Formats: sequence, C-alpha cells, structure tokens
Amino acid sequence: MKLDENTLKQAALTAGIEEVDLQTFFAQGERIEYAAGDWLFQESTPRNWAGIILAGEIQLVRGLHGSSHRVGTVSAGGLISEGVFIDQDSHANGGYTRLGAVVWQVSREKIDVFRKEQPEIFYRLVSRVAVAINRRMRTLSEQLYGETCKRRTMSGFRLEHDSLGHREIPGDAYYGVQTQRAIENFPISGVPVSNFSHLIEGFAFIKIAAARANFELGVMDGEKMEALCGACVELLEGKLHEHFAVDMFQGGAGTSTNMNANEVITNRGLELMGHEKGEYQYLHPNDHANCSQSTNDTYPTAVKLAVLLSHRNLARGMEDLKNALLQKSVEFKDVLKMGRTENQDAVPMTLGQEFSAYAVMVGSAMRAIEGASEEFMHINMGATAIGTGINCPLGYADLVTEKLVEVSGFPLKRAGNLVEATQNAGTFVQMSATMKRAAVQISKICNDLRWLSSGPRCGLNEINLPPMQPGSSIMPGKVNPVIPEVVNQICYQVIGYDTVVSMAAESSELELCMAEPIIAYDLLHGMMILKNACVTLASRCIVGIEANRDVCRSYVENSIGLVTALVPVIGYEPSAAIAKEALKTGGSVYNLVLEKGLLTKKELDDMLSPEKMTDPRDIPQHL
Repeated sequence: MKLDENTLKQAALTAGIEEVDLQTFFAQGERIEYAAGDWLFQESTPRNWAGIILAGEIQLVRGLHGSSHRVGTVSAGGLISEGVFIDQDSHANGGYTRLGAVVWQVSREKIDVFRKEQPEIFYRLVSRVAVAINRRMRTLSEQLYGETCKRRTMSGFRLEHDSLGHREIPGDAYYGVQTQRAIENFPISGVPVSNFSHLIEGFAFIKIAAARANFELGVMDGEKMEALCGACVELLEGKLHEHFAVDMFQGGAGTSTNMNANEVITNRGLELMGHEKGEYQYLHPNDHANCSQSTNDTYPTAVKLAVLLSHRNLARGMEDLKNALLQKSVEFKDVLKMGRTENQDAVPMTLGQEFSAYAVMVGSAMRAIEGASEEFMHINMGATAIGTGINCPLGYADLVTEKLVEVSGFPLKRAGNLVEATQNAGTFVQMSATMKRAAVQISKICNDLRWLSSGPRCGLNEINLPPMQPGSSIMPGKVNPVIPEVVNQICYQVIGYDTVVSMAAESSELELCMAEPIIAYDLLHGMMILKNACVTLASRCIVGIEANRDVCRSYVENSIGLVTALVPVIGYEPSAAIAKEALKTGGSVYNLVLEKGLLTKKELDDMLSPEKMTDPRDIPQHL
C-alpha cells in the first residue's frame, strides 16, 4: 500500500493544507503497519514522527493514572501526530488501534532536514497545522465546558432507603444510598474507584454477562436485561465513571464497590427504561443488577478482569523498554569496556553486551508476568456468597462464565472448586510476586545506568544519559539522572506493594479474604505506575543514551583486569608481573606490555578487538 492520490486529497481537505505541499513533504515517508491493540505513541512520550493514516482507525485517549478517557478517533485520510511540526513537547494523548492500522510516517529527523532544505513549504505546513490544532482544541474545550456545566448542575435531592434507614442523595448522582454511606465511612485515601477505569470495565462485563445469563435462565425479563446491558455498554464507552465515588480503601471485602456499580448501572438503566433515578420498583440494584450474584464472586472476578486489561498496557510498556535496550545493544556492540564485579575491575566486555543483558532481563520478567496472568482466567462467578452457589439458578455458574467470555474476549474458565476460589487469593500473590521480580530487575538496570553515567569528571562517565532538566538549585551545570531515579522509586513502591498483597492474602480467614480491596489497589496501581515507568525510561532515557567510547577504551587499556585476558597468550607469571608493576607505578597495562616486548602493538590491538575479547575463539599459544 502506497500513499495514493485520494488519501492525499482527503488529508489535505481535512487539514486545510495544499495538496502539493503535503505531497512534497510525505514523499520522504515510509509505510508502517500496526497490529490490533498496538500503541502508536503513549501520552507524555516525545513526538517522533508525523503521519497520514492509510487504513484503519486510531483511538486517541488521555489518562496515565488509571482513569483513561477517549478523546477522539482519527480515521483513514487523517493526519496523526502532526503536533511534531509545532514544538518539541510530548504527546498530550496516547494513540492506539483497536483492529490494526497502516500509517505513512515521516520521522522527526527527516522533518528537521526538510525544515532546513524547504523552509517555505515547511512553515506553510506549520501555519495550517496550528490552525487545525487550535480548532480542535476549541472544540474539545467547548465539550469539556459543557460536561463540566452538566456535572455542576444540581437537580435537588431524592430520598432513598436501605436496611439502616433513609438518606438524601444528590438528584444528579447515579449512585445510591449504599454508595453514599460508603463515601462517608471510608474517607481514607482520596483515591476513588473512578481512578481505575479497568476495574469499572470489569464490573460492566460482569453485569452484562449476569443479566444475559439470568434472562436465558428465566429469572429476569427482557426489558430489565436490555436496560442493565445498555447502561453497562455506556460504562465501557467511558461514561458515568465519575459516579464511582467509593474510596478504593474500604471494609466489607469490596461490597461498597459492587453496590456502587449496581446503583450506577441500575439508575442509568431506569433512565433507559423511561423512569427516574431512584424508582427501584421498576429496576432494583440488588434484585436485578445483583441478581444471582454476590460481592464475593463479582468483586474478585472484576479485579481479575481489571488486571488482565491492565496487563495489556504493562506488556506494551515493557516491550518498548526491551526494544529500546536491544537497539542500544546493537549500537554499542563495538564499544569495548571493562566489566565489573563487586564494583571492582573484572574483564573486558562490550557495552552492547551489557545492554543486551538488560533487554533479556526485561524479556524474562515479561514472560513471568504473562505466565502469572494465565492464572487469572479461572474465575468464581456463580459461587455467590461462599462458593456454594446459593440464590442462583441451576446452570448459572457455567452459563455466566460462557457469557463473560463472549463480552470480555478473554478465555475465562469456571474455577474447579468454587469454595476454594472464593477464599484463596493465591493468584493475586503470584501476580504481585512477578511484578516485584520485574521491579527488582528494572531497578537494577537503573542503578547501573546511574553508575555508568556518574561524573562526568569524577565518576565512571562511560555513558551519557540525555539531559532532562537542571540538577541543582545551588550547583550550576549539574545534571542529575532524574529518569532512572524516578523509575528506581517506582520500583521500590511496587516491591513494597508485594509485601502488602502477601499480608492481605494471608488474612483470608475461613470462606473469604476480607482484604481484597487493598489487593486490588496495589495490583492495579502497581501495574499502572510500572507501565508508566517503562514507557518513561525507554522514551526519555534509553533511546538518548550515548557511549563515551574513548573513556571506555581507556579504562580497558589501563585496567589491571586486562591482564586476565592476556594470561592465555603471555602466561600467568608475566601477567602477574605486569599487574604488580602497573599497580606500583600507576602505569598502563597496555603500555607496559608493549614496552616489555611481550606483544606487538598489532597483536595487542588484535587481542583487544571487541570480537576477540568477548566471544569464544581460538586462543594462541604462549609466546
């Protein structure tokens, strides 16, 4: 597929740009294919290209911190990532494709060359792109203002009751009395369920599956089923999430979150049926939204679905990090340096081998997390209160699982023993442990990056990290390794979360683990910040690392560790004598070998070539 004339015309018309200018600019581009679910760019990462969509659609989303909202959709013929023309800022949104897409892209490097070589065309493009972006921002601002006004419009109060009595609920709230009590009882973290969109999506999947199963089994009529499902579809579209107002930290093993979901879904379902919020005689949070269910099967299942959805994002972030490290391993494959053990000189290696090892670490952590996620396919829907299936119709457990597979797309299976699955939080512990493993390995990489870039005058100074910001309020010229530092701290948090998850899972007593809310928070928040850490580390650090080749080489030539590599050639005793003299005089091992005529310069340089020093080879006989 090439950049055809019709695509150019459509892009020119949409962006208000002269077709000939677009044709001249995009002549230097290349065709890039993206598979279903691929991210073209992540929010907060640098803009590296501009493109035209040849096929498919790109979803623009915003929200790094758990609550992700769709901003818009760009279809075939539309410009994408054109903000690269305007400034050096990062992406304000993330962009991914649900079903796959093909994009004709021009890299930032080529854009910079184009600006110098054809400034007139370039700045015409800049002016038109600026107008288009301004128009888009105005539209988004109007939408945001409208939504804000809607949220602030109070429509009085309605009276709701539960077994504890009556309470007034804001008339515009989709939640109900039980959510209101939970808001008052748990003013703990200030982090509401609305911050975790994947958890809300998990509940939406469950309530759709339950409604459909109940309808097929004859315990719910079609009108109620359609209303509940319609409300859940809106949740999956990102609507009404702000009404999930319960704090993530809560007692009751997740009952408040489940009831928050039941009430929001019910009240929106009532509107779809033509009734008012709170008219529960037509559709009820417990009798209908929670029909054949208990918090004890819906909450852990929703958490598992949220983890599976979050895993997709984490896997992509880790993949980006692994690929960035692999690219550096290729770039640095000829950079000879000293390896170190226990912070002491060891033997020579290449900088490429060092970065290749880092990539393998990330890859192994990815496989471990992938393996742990497979355990999450086993769910306890139909267990109801403790696993005995009380209050659900015959065949419900199998049918609701089947329906949940259909709506979620995950190959879920009914747990073999529902009593065990309702009380055992071991799968959460396993996932937490593999996340800790990833955090430990990524933090180790960051430690090494900080050491290798230390200095620049009084440290190792083997690599340069890209400077991101001034490093001191008092020391001029100081630049700190801020990206590895923040990633270190994120890793410490994930490691700490593992301890909490272990304690929470161990707190399971008899037929239920009461501490699943803290497990949910730590797993979901941990996956989110670890994903963001990987994306940030790759895009704002790894890709910009440069090797100080001369510094690396000088360490090898002057290191006492060099003699270890020479032992097979010049013998142990001469090598030991060279090492002793070098330590005593401060001389260079490289120069001493030449001065004593143990090797010629050609022979020594040949020994020090990266391929000879770091790969298996035939070792010459002692001279």
